[in-house]
Amino acid sequence: MQCRKNFDTFLKNTVNLSQAKLTLLDVRVEAIYQALKADPELGPLIRGKKPQGSWAQRTIINPVGDSEFDADFMLHLTENTEWADSPKTYIDKVYAALHRHSIYGAMPHTRKCRCVQLSYANSMHVDIVPYLQLADGREVIVNRDANTWEQANPAGFTAWMQKKDGIANNNLRKVIRLMKYLRNHRGSFTGTRSIILTTLLGERVEEIKPLTDPGCYSDVPTTLLTIVEDLDRWLQARPYKPSIADPSGSGVTFDHRWDQATYSYFRDRIHTHAREIRGAYDEPDYDRSVRLWRKLFGDAFPDQPRPAASLTPAAAKFATPLLITTTSRTGRAG
Repeated sequence: MQCRKNFDTFLKNTVNLSQAKLTLLDVRVEAIYQALKADPELGPLIRGKKPQGSWAQRTIINPVGDSEFDADFMLHLTENTEWADSPKTYIDKVYAALHRHSIYGAMPHTRKCRCVQLSYANSMHVDIVPYLQLADGREVIVNRDANTWEQANPAGFTAWMQKKDGIANNNLRKVIRLMKYLRNHRGSFTGTRSIILTTLLGERVEEIKPLTDPGCYSDVPTTLLTIVEDLDRWLQARPYKPSIADPSGSGVTFDHRWDQATYSYFRDRIHTHAREIRGAYDEPDYDRSVRLWRKLFGDAFPDQPRPAASLTPAAAKFATPLLITTTSRTGRAG
């Protein structure tokens, strides 16, 4: 059974990052941005900012328990020709600007491979990713470990995501959040990075699919079934780790972000989940279907009161409201 309303409630109350946290993220990123712009050394190089990753693609989800949630933003900088031989200088300069700030200098902050990470106590951390458009036209971010540029095309990735989500009737982003929930909260296919999961799921969405399978992207549970089964078939035909190209057209791959062991585990888990999703989806009895969805997503997957008209007269007479196990809170719909 599809249990569409159950999925709507599950996404809104459990999976999606709450609107309060999204607002807090906006406020904090703007404050960081203004602080960096005010820095006398770095400020004159700053041209703008934009969200990146799951925040930008609206696939960010609630963290597990009291864990931090994280978000990235790209700090658009002007190229400084004096640093041309040392791209990591851009990360060092962002780090130094935070380090000498009266507030952020006292907060935990560290340099990562592609960003500077600023941590807030018991709630979140923000990754600041230096981003440039070089004189030769390339859009790049920095790989500090290798001290090299990495090509990027954030606008291209966003355009790709919008196209794929449109083909899937705006259900692709919801499916990505559900699959990230399985990974983060249910401990499934640990080790597969979000960018790879997003790319593999998005690449399975095809314009031709509804022509041969009408309704395949009609709602969240049907889209989940369609995409995961298509992904499972694609993975089963590839026992060895395939090359995963950046769908933005940047020319780079994500191959370095996982290895054969991680891939094999992911492949096995998706094969299991495809079977579990099919079983819950095809189960005609509502109560048994909810139990199967809960076996997959956990007890936070909600039950829903059913209209009395859908019950037999005897059942309606003795029907009691079904327990909703999730705690309602404001969340981002859709």
